[in-house]
Amino acid sequence: MILWHPSITPIERKPKAGKKLFAAPPLILCGSFVVLILLGSVLLKLPIATYVPISWLQSIFTATSAVTVTGLVVVDTGTAFTPFGQIVIAILIQCGGLGLMTFAIVTLIALGGKIGFLQSTVAREAFNQTDSSTLVSTAKSVIIFALIVECIGMLILTLYWRNELGWEKSLFHGFFYTISAFNNAGFALSADSLMPYVDDVVVNITITSLFVIGGLGFSVWIDLNRNRKWARLTVYSRMMILGTILINAIAVILIYLIEYDNPNTLAPLSECGKWLASWFQALTPRTAGFNTLAIDQLEDATTAVMLMLMFIGGGSMSTASGIKVVTFMILILATYSYFRRDEAVYVFKREIPKETVSKAFALTIMSIGVSCLAIFSLLLSEKAPMLDIIFEAISALGTVGLSRGLTANLSSSGELIIIFLMFMGRLGPLTLAYFLASPRITKLRYPSTKLAIG
Repeated sequence: MILWHPSITPIERKPKAGKKLFAAPPLILCGSFVVLILLGSVLLKLPIATYVPISWLQSIFTATSAVTVTGLVVVDTGTAFTPFGQIVIAILIQCGGLGLMTFAIVTLIALGGKIGFLQSTVAREAFNQTDSSTLVSTAKSVIIFALIVECIGMLILTLYWRNELGWEKSLFHGFFYTISAFNNAGFALSADSLMPYVDDVVVNITITSLFVIGGLGFSVWIDLNRNRKWARLTVYSRMMILGTILINAIAVILIYLIEYDNPNTLAPLSECGKWLASWFQALTPRTAGFNTLAIDQLEDATTAVMLMLMFIGGGSMSTASGIKVVTFMILILATYSYFRRDEAVYVFKREIPKETVSKAFALTIMSIGVSCLAIFSLLLSEKAPMLDIIFEAISALGTVGLSRGLTANLSSSGELIIIFLMFMGRLGPLTLAYFLASPRITKLRYPSTKLAIG
């Protein structure tokens, strides 16, 4: 029994304030992408968007592929969708590639609003930034940079295609292919992608330049603009540029040597055409998704090279996905340091924190685990060669968009698996990075133990 006494002052309860919805930044970003995918699915399902009605699953698959800038398609973009539907796809690609938070922040600034703590946290995760004070300038720089590059690419392609397609069609093709290439989406307006232009210098150089610029990462270009000398660039920028050059150079040489005598790929081409095709196919697995050679006609060794390239992907804060180039380089450096028995991992006379190394390993293991699970699931649901299934799964998780012909023949369960992989590939690493960035602090410590490895 509780007795009341005059000296006891009743507890004053504050009136309830309006409930605020709080969620972790990755959850907000994931939710934003889901909303965009659902909106895109509804628009693509409209009669005005297609020449022949498509199913809801096909609509959701296409919208997911566009928002995650993947490029895998279950229906041909050029023949199944009307100009309205193709414009919807282009808009979804642009929003997914540059990121919803970029548009959200710029819109908020334009309307005179302020960025709160939660919005700032979400934006930092989206931009892979640690300093909130630079978010506004970063968002503006991303938008301006993207529009300038896309306008240049669109102008070049429009002028080049005007004699072949006419002004109206060349303008639309220039618009669509520029957005698709810069955002590393890989959507094309013909079923054979860019195969008719396999030895075309202008198309090859323009398209590859667009997806290399988009895949290198906005932070690298911002750094290059501010610090135009190699020694003044950040360690990340130097690692990203050096890694990109080395990986691309090795891939070009390997594909050229492997496919040189293949009658279905390089053999019929001129020497210049061989190098152009090797160049294009070496760069496109970095999540771009276009192809100038028949993917299912490549040698198995070339396919293995492309699988590795798709798994690595592009740069952080870019339109590309994958585990990212710098992550891959950290893994190599950590392994090299272990064999040398170094106390720490070093690069450019700087020490890489152990937390960063652990994060790189965790991200890679997660990607391998998801890939294996998806491959096993696809083997159960699809009646197709194992190599085709492995290629499809890695392409979807890396949001690449290349296929050996399996996508159009997927079962309903297979389409759902690929949808999950595309979504996971675009937002999964970001979600993991967020949780790894918030270490769990505990006062409880356990005795160490030694385990046999290898």
